[in-house]
Amino acid sequence: MTRIQEALCLATVLLAIAVLAVFEVIPEHVAQFAPLAVVPWIIRRNPACATARA
Repeated sequence: MTRIQEALCLATVLLAIAVLAVFEVIPEHVAQFAPLAVVPWIIRRNPACATARA
């Protein structure tokens, strides 16, 4: 999966959580922690410049 596809997937998930919170499918206090839930996913990624080093 390319970085653009991963970014679009991440944006889609966060927007879906926001929409579900607006329509009260999930509680608001759960939805406010959704960005924190993706932090481990972002941290595990290697920076692009690190792979270019020899």
